Amino acid sequence: METVVRQQSGVKTLVESFYQWEQQRPTNVYLRQPVGDSYIDFTWGEVGQQARRLATYINSLGLPPHSNIGLISKNCAHWIIADIAILISGHVSVPFYPTLTADQLRQVLDHSGCQVLFVGKIDNWEAVKPGVPDGVQGIAFPDYRPNSSAPDPDCRQWDDIMATYEPQTESPLPDPDDLYTIIYTSGTTGNPKGVMMDYASMRNAIAGTKSRLHHDLPETRFFSYLPLCHVAERNIVEATSLATGGTVYFTESLDTFAKNLQAARPTHFLAVPRIWTKLQQGVLAKLPQEKLDRLLKIPIISGLVKKKIRKGLGLNDARLILTGAAPMPASLIRWFRRIGITIQEAYGMTENTGAVSMMPSDQIKDGTVGKLYDGVEVKIDPKTGEVSTRCGWLMRGYYREPALTDAVLKDGWLATGDVGELDSEGYLRITGRVKEMYKSPKGEFIAPAQIEFGFADNTYIEQICVGGQHLPQPVALVVLSETGRTTDRQLVSQSLEQTLRHLNPKLHTYEHVKKVVVVKETWTVDNNLMTPTMKIKRNVIEARYEPKMEPWFQQPEAVIWEE
Repeated sequence: METVVRQQSGVKTLVESFYQWEQQRPTNVYLRQPVGDSYIDFTWGEVGQQARRLATYINSLGLPPHSNIGLISKNCAHWIIADIAILISGHVSVPFYPTLTADQLRQVLDHSGCQVLFVGKIDNWEAVKPGVPDGVQGIAFPDYRPNSSAPDPDCRQWDDIMATYEPQTESPLPDPDDLYTIIYTSGTTGNPKGVMMDYASMRNAIAGTKSRLHHDLPETRFFSYLPLCHVAERNIVEATSLATGGTVYFTESLDTFAKNLQAARPTHFLAVPRIWTKLQQGVLAKLPQEKLDRLLKIPIISGLVKKKIRKGLGLNDARLILTGAAPMPASLIRWFRRIGITIQEAYGMTENTGAVSMMPSDQIKDGTVGKLYDGVEVKIDPKTGEVSTRCGWLMRGYYREPALTDAVLKDGWLATGDVGELDSEGYLRITGRVKEMYKSPKGEFIAPAQIEFGFADNTYIEQICVGGQHLPQPVALVVLSETGRTTDRQLVSQSLEQTLRHLNPKLHTYEHVKKVVVVKETWTVDNNLMTPTMKIKRNVIEARYEPKMEPWFQQPEAVIWEE
């Protein structure tokens, strides 16, 4: 098997990187899939053999060149093998969120025109399956879990393909201008949009960010649990593992998350803010804040405590610890820094390959999302404050949506929809979303996200949404944390009132939060109040509670409990 690796700007495309490690490290473990207390390991050579057999099968279907091929599954080793197979067969990878409903899956399959769909770990495939249009060929992942149900019999079985088809012997190289993937956004508002990315854009993004992403480590390990169909996980885990030849560990389930993370001991770890909040709550459940504060003041003991916490979380070997996908309160970042975990905030969006800025670990400026990557330009609209970016890794456009593309891509600049500021040192501050800002009845603009940050230090709160566009003053809807749910209601109310007294004097008068409403229902992906990347769906939440907002506002208490 002969492969010619073509380098451009010193960086390979993802396909070229895969061929490199397949040749140079065939016996090194690339993917580790947990099953109970053990792991199923896939070496680079084994991944290559399986991906090549899949590629042979895909090309036996007679699809036109560069056809779109879908992929729906929770993260697992077969997700990455399938993705590689799509790419080396000369087609376009179109991954979907595994939490889609049948109607949502039909919408994106119809829009993308996929004629083939890989189907993997889905909680309730029988309920989702009706969303697959007639004529779409399914390929079912194998399932190695004990006592699990058999894969969908209407799909072509992975193991049958492995037994029937010979590995593809050619190692075709993509043209840099070829489409690499279509990433459908998580859809906080309206239907998801298909972001088209080509090989050159991804190669350029790797070149522009590799110095900050520690590609130079002698060994890299990654922990994959956030949706691989999202640009952040696709970049930090899949693309960086392919670029560095590292090892990817997966989580088996939510219940085994902590155990799997400890086993992986990743060198690179990405978590969204809600995960960091959960990790903080886990630490405080074992070591209450007052006791932790006392121990951190004792010189020798402090170091031991920090080391124990970091090891307990599985982050003792981590060189790159990131947060992204949603705003993270500076107070939470500082809390982790006190216990020896330096979290670097990164900022980007699907349309610019998720790579605009990252916080330098040695030059931290809290309240910002870090410094711009080399090769990124930013301009701020003087009227609206909207951030626009220009770089060598912007999307080609939205698939089959020229009008939507023209609305955000102009003269090489991408309008992000975020409101922000850029300081003289190149640090970017994001202060809200253009579409989330609203006018108060008196005509002043209110940015909910900035007000929500003021509640970050209250550990009784897990989720928050500030709204009330038609009310005289904003109202904060909150979901309690596990600590808050197990604490006496009067104590929680007193704490929330204290937060209000502390926060409001720091805000403009028209931003003062008049009420805090403790809602009963947790906001989740399943009830459609959060995106798969754990961002709140602000418009859906506001619509859910809109009928109750006026009555709540009229009540005399500052803290109200939904009955």
